[in-house]
Amino acid sequence: MESVALVAPVTALEFAGDVLLAGTGPEVAAFLLSGGAAAGRRRALREATVRGLRAEPGGRVAAFGGGWLAVLAVRRGGPGGGGPRLAACGGGAARRLGARVWEARWAAGGRLALALGGGTVALYEWRAGGSWLRSARCGGAGALRCAVLAGAGWERLALAAGTAAGTVAVWRAAQAETPRRTLPGHRGAVLALSYAEPRGLLASASEDRAVRLWAVGELGGGGEAVCLLVCYGHGSRVAAVGLRGPRPVSAGEDGACLEWDGGGGVRSVRRGHRGALRALALRPAGGCLATGGSDGGARLWRPRKEAPAEAETLGAPERPRAVLLVGPRRVLALGEAGGLAAYEAAAGRWVPLLGPAASCGPRGLLAAAPMPGGAEPLCALGGGDGRLLVFTLSGPERPARLRPFEGPVLGLSWAARPGPSLGPAALVVSGPGGTVLWMDVTCSPGQVPAVRLMGRYRLPPCKQRWHTCAAFLPQGGLLLCGDRRGSLLLFPCGSSSSDGTDTGTLGSKGTASQSEPSCLLHSEAVPIENPLSVLFGLHGKTGVTSVTCRGDYIYSTGRDGCYRQLCLRDQQLEVLQKHRPRKGLQWIEELRFTPSGDLLVLGFHADNFVVWSTRSGVNLHCVPCGGGHRSWSYHSSPEADAFAFIKRGDVMLYHSEAEPCEQRVLLASLHGREITCVRHLGAVRAPGCRPIDVFITGSEDTTACVLTLSELTRAAVPLTRLSDHISSVRALALAGTALPNGTQLCSLLFSAGGRAQIECYRLQCAADLEAEGMVSCQVTHVASHRLDEHWDRMKNRHKLVKMDPETRYMSLSVVCGTNSKQLPVPCTFLVAACSDGSVRLFVLLEAAQKLLLVAESFHHQRCVLKVEAFLHTWAEEERKHFLCSAATDGSVAFWDITSTIADATDALQHSEGEMKPLALATPLLTVVAHSCGVNSLHIQELPKGQFLVASGSDDGSIHVCLLEVTQDGDEAEPETCLRILERVARPCSHAAHVTGIRVLRPDLVLSASVDQRLTLWRLSWDSLEELSTTFFYVPDLAELDCWEVAEAGGERCWYCVLCGQGLELLRCAALDTHCKLQSQGAVQ
Repeated sequence: MESVALVAPVTALEFAGDVLLAGTGPEVAAFLLSGGAAAGRRRALREATVRGLRAEPGGRVAAFGGGWLAVLAVRRGGPGGGGPRLAACGGGAARRLGARVWEARWAAGGRLALALGGGTVALYEWRAGGSWLRSARCGGAGALRCAVLAGAGWERLALAAGTAAGTVAVWRAAQAETPRRTLPGHRGAVLALSYAEPRGLLASASEDRAVRLWAVGELGGGGEAVCLLVCYGHGSRVAAVGLRGPRPVSAGEDGACLEWDGGGGVRSVRRGHRGALRALALRPAGGCLATGGSDGGARLWRPRKEAPAEAETLGAPERPRAVLLVGPRRVLALGEAGGLAAYEAAAGRWVPLLGPAASCGPRGLLAAAPMPGGAEPLCALGGGDGRLLVFTLSGPERPARLRPFEGPVLGLSWAARPGPSLGPAALVVSGPGGTVLWMDVTCSPGQVPAVRLMGRYRLPPCKQRWHTCAAFLPQGGLLLCGDRRGSLLLFPCGSSSSDGTDTGTLGSKGTASQSEPSCLLHSEAVPIENPLSVLFGLHGKTGVTSVTCRGDYIYSTGRDGCYRQLCLRDQQLEVLQKHRPRKGLQWIEELRFTPSGDLLVLGFHADNFVVWSTRSGVNLHCVPCGGGHRSWSYHSSPEADAFAFIKRGDVMLYHSEAEPCEQRVLLASLHGREITCVRHLGAVRAPGCRPIDVFITGSEDTTACVLTLSELTRAAVPLTRLSDHISSVRALALAGTALPNGTQLCSLLFSAGGRAQIECYRLQCAADLEAEGMVSCQVTHVASHRLDEHWDRMKNRHKLVKMDPETRYMSLSVVCGTNSKQLPVPCTFLVAACSDGSVRLFVLLEAAQKLLLVAESFHHQRCVLKVEAFLHTWAEEERKHFLCSAATDGSVAFWDITSTIADATDALQHSEGEMKPLALATPLLTVVAHSCGVNSLHIQELPKGQFLVASGSDDGSIHVCLLEVTQDGDEAEPETCLRILERVARPCSHAAHVTGIRVLRPDLVLSASVDQRLTLWRLSWDSLEELSTTFFYVPDLAELDCWEVAEAGGERCWYCVLCGQGLELLRCAALDTHCKLQSQGAVQ
């Protein structure tokens, strides 16, 4: 068995010239800082994680971790002019030194000075097989947690070590009996040290969340050390620290990289990782820094410019009601009295455009539309008395004056058209009674804009009955509107404008007309239209803020903190997925897609306006503005970004010059916490390319991720994230996985976890034919279920014991072959193991988008850890559905759920909504397989109605039994029976919990444990014989998944994916064991 791909926490970083080196698990990855060359990777250590990297100017780098040491050479430009390559030096193999290596430093002659466990300082010759030259043991400090070395030769070599007691002890190697100096102050273990020899400064980071800066002079010298700074700002332990000049830079487990100022305050904050930071490196030249985290991500941060000045006050001529940006330095302000003025940054003053008498009066609305070719924008003013003005900024004295309503104008916006906008601009206006008007506006230089009524629409009745945004769909003939009630409405827009009907021109070319024609006088030829499709209250009662079209999909945003992806099918809107991009983002105003493929989310986090990058996971802008309830406007251009808002009765302007992207993602982040479950979805392939494996992972960070893991790059690429869970994701299950052709995968995905929540999605993954090695993934949210919501809908619930809303789903299994012909729609049954001691059966009605609880049993009376459903088919095509459940007492129960599924199907046919859960029958058979909890379970079907059932336990044991399905009793009404024919157990097969087990063949069993050992067993009923054991690099193993693959030569092999504190893919070649299983009869 060999490891072919690995995603692990980044635990070490080092700059080597123009190359950044990253330690991830036992591997070292090299990235070229300039250009987009692919990373070079090499496995450096054996059975250890790289904890440190130290480069020398000659191009060599020492990698160390645990008790292992390896020296690598960094070579620029691989074959074909690619990225950097890593080659082994000094014999090629990693050296096991026998003691933990805390720190390494290059010494004279290319030797290495090492700080080892127990406080030993040594000089090591790594070439020619390796030899110890000198060593000294430093005593009197206690347990060490980190170290740093300084000094040119052995006589001046000094060691500073952080201890578990919170002190920093300093020794000189030549006089190592007692510490020369001790630096107290920290109230927790010291986790990281950094020494700047030219300045004589030492920085320390601790578990107490503090960073301290010490003036120590020469590290091994005498004298008293002075604490210059004590820096508090991290929300968790500080894992790494460095020095940039006289200022410390630190990385903490709160996910923040902080740069401190000379007074101990936070100078700048860098965030972007999804989890704790584990490594930090500072580049001496250029000011770059790199961070690595437990999420498996590595990021390069370029120097940051000084923070922009606070928003400037513009001094509006009257109290503003609305503001609008029509350029990075051009602001329109509509006053409370109705006057309109423009702020010209070049002149630094306000220029009046329309006075209150010439405008629409008080309670006005303002909207502007950019024109193609750099022409002056079109502006629209709506008044509280029903008047409407349309004009260009270059000619506000020549407006088209209209009076579309007898009451106030309630909604005013310009609707975006798909593709290049070469035709007229589309203005959408809503008024009393839910009436919405669509008008086309054309304008020529020096002329009054011509306004033409194109359509009239009616919004559904509600309290706040006006539109907030609108857009034309690329499918043609359809207008999509969002309203203040949070609904999306689809209207037809092609009938009146395409049949030649004269709808009337409401403004004419020439001089401005003093009369104000009403649209109502010209509206008889335009019939009023009702919506074709309504998604009522989709974004809650606070309203829809924007609708955007991109490709074949529609995106809507709202003040509920979510954006939704939709599609159009048969002129009906269908929600595919709901996204919550960031916790705490209560109001999302707009989405913007950048040419580089990033998605920017504009919204409000508390009282700050933020521009959030979904690719990098950071705020590109954060402006304290007091919230979004007052008028504001954002403008972005390649030259600058600007944000105008109203605060303290005046207009404020925030302006930021455009600059290169601050960070570069070198390794993509997966999950911020432990990966608890993984499933292999399948492989997609494009013509002429290797298959690409697609996986789904669930994590303690409440998200599930669809990703690809490649053997070529040995790196993971996230495709999409599912963030609907409110607690941890602990279990995944796939149903109906299909491969319509070689380039697509389609499957149902069930995810479950804490707070008794199950989510169901439809996944469609396809190879991107335009980009080699890329996969696109489309996710459709199908249904969801929560026990607390199910309880609220139950009738007579006061007579029942309330379900625990804190129940966790520990395992899921799909019941195969349950497409019933009795129901009018197909259904899928799902079994869940629950922490409250129950086994629950659910049914998915995909067409109705419902997931219902149909049966349950509390037979185990304790936490159920695993469930597995299996199917037996008799010769007469009669199907029997069975269920195997395992609990924390080590018992494994087998159930016949055929009748339960039939009864549930019949009840669903006659029920209109929720049904009372049925009771599962008593188990047919219970086997006490282990002495404690069963953490892994797998069932393999054999011929003649037999099944192999393999399980692993907390006590490290493995149990395998041979199960037979028979029929006893009367031939007219036969009873199904289960018998154990053979069983074999292997106590203490692993040194820790067995959390993964698979039956590969009738004679091969694969098991994995928290002891980081993957073992292949040969199965016979006499014993389990160990064939091979492989060390894997994923700590805290949670689960494994296996699948068989036919390779190019016809040889078959197995692939295995492991998850825990990382993700690893291993390949297992086929073994010719030829072991036959012959039953000796049932065990008495």
